[in-house]
Amino acid sequence: MSEKKPSEQLATQHNESDLSQVDNSVLNADLARVLSVGPQLKPLSANSFKLYAILLVSFMGSLSFGFDTSVISSVNGMIQFTEYFHIGGGSTGGGQGVVTAMLYSIFSFGCIVGSFVAGPVADSHRWGRRGAMFIASIIILAGVSTVTAAQSRIYLFFGRFLIGFGSSLNYSAAPAYVAEMAPPQWRGRLAGLYNMFSLIGSIVCSGLTIATGRFDSSWSWRLPFAMQLVPTTCLAVGVCLIPESPRWLMSVGRNEEARKIVAKYHGNGDVAAPLVLLEYRELEEYIKTRTYSQRAGWRDLFDYSELFSSPTARYRTLLTSWLGLCCQWSGIGMFYYITVVFDLAGVKTQERRLTFSSVAIAMGACGIYPPECLAFATRAKGLALVALTESLASLVSNFAGAVAFQKIGWKYILVPAVWDAVQVFITWSCAVETKGRTLEELDEIFKV
Repeated sequence: MSEKKPSEQLATQHNESDLSQVDNSVLNADLARVLSVGPQLKPLSANSFKLYAILLVSFMGSLSFGFDTSVISSVNGMIQFTEYFHIGGGSTGGGQGVVTAMLYSIFSFGCIVGSFVAGPVADSHRWGRRGAMFIASIIILAGVSTVTAAQSRIYLFFGRFLIGFGSSLNYSAAPAYVAEMAPPQWRGRLAGLYNMFSLIGSIVCSGLTIATGRFDSSWSWRLPFAMQLVPTTCLAVGVCLIPESPRWLMSVGRNEEARKIVAKYHGNGDVAAPLVLLEYRELEEYIKTRTYSQRAGWRDLFDYSELFSSPTARYRTLLTSWLGLCCQWSGIGMFYYITVVFDLAGVKTQERRLTFSSVAIAMGACGIYPPECLAFATRAKGLALVALTESLASLVSNFAGAVAFQKIGWKYILVPAVWDAVQVFITWSCAVETKGRTLEELDEIFKV
């Protein structure tokens, strides 16, 4: 008798009592079965700690982004910064008006331009997820270095553009990498940690500006900018040492490498573990249905039509793009002007405004959902489209915020408050639950 392929070895019949051992949140019947028969993934095993270290590298991109979102709002509240670049408004809580709007919006312009190449680079057979993260880190390092050493607005704007470009590229690759490397039963927690690192970066950087804000020299704002070099350098070096996503490896025909990675980090090193066999089977079946080939050219990589090729694809694309819009218009743009808000609230000293800003940032958090909603073939490009949507929405809110706070003051806060009520209703009505399913099985959930 010929030996069966690993993808054919998965038994489909198990005692019904096995399913009672599985958490009710596991909704995929096949996944529930394999988790019930084990072996259970060991969170404290050597391979699990290696997986944590691997994902920690990708988290550095999120940490760097958290630094960036916090540092620009904090230094905008420093008189040393606004006077150095002749922005004005430092005595009233921070820069406002057209120049400040341009400073914030140039980052969004970088994200918009980057979103057009982010998906193709992350999907390409030459670069993949790791290569995209490496290129992103190099571009961000160039941008941060330019901003840190800036002597005029031109350098400041150019550096912010580069940071935005690199951030868009990283956003297409890093969350996809985390979602594809994480075991299905841990994916929600590990993916959530990705965004948690962005929050950590924001808290650390905002806390740092409280101290550097006391400096009389330009180092009061240069040092916070320079801190972004640390996590970005860790990302650039770290991606050279971690494995590629198993789903990307399968898409380029490196099936055996993909199976070993899945076995090592999802099956306690056992290539015959039920969970490994299930994931490999689903990956194998899914990849066979795709049109990818190792001869795919750059023209194919820039083809975004698959995001809209079917009702299911359009549902996924519109849902994730909607969430990107919600992210930017829910009031998160207020944090760019948080020192101005506190000045309007009666906090009249720079140090106290920076302190309250740090506390406010520590109270914010958001989840990770778009990478799970998108199919493998469209995940990187879909995330690039989400980045484009977020950037366009951010462009609007940044310009609006800079001018609105100058013209109508605190009344502008009411705008996102009303919008939040609208987006809660629409999201609750249209979003689907992704918890407890493999990424491939979600294809069935999104069918309409």
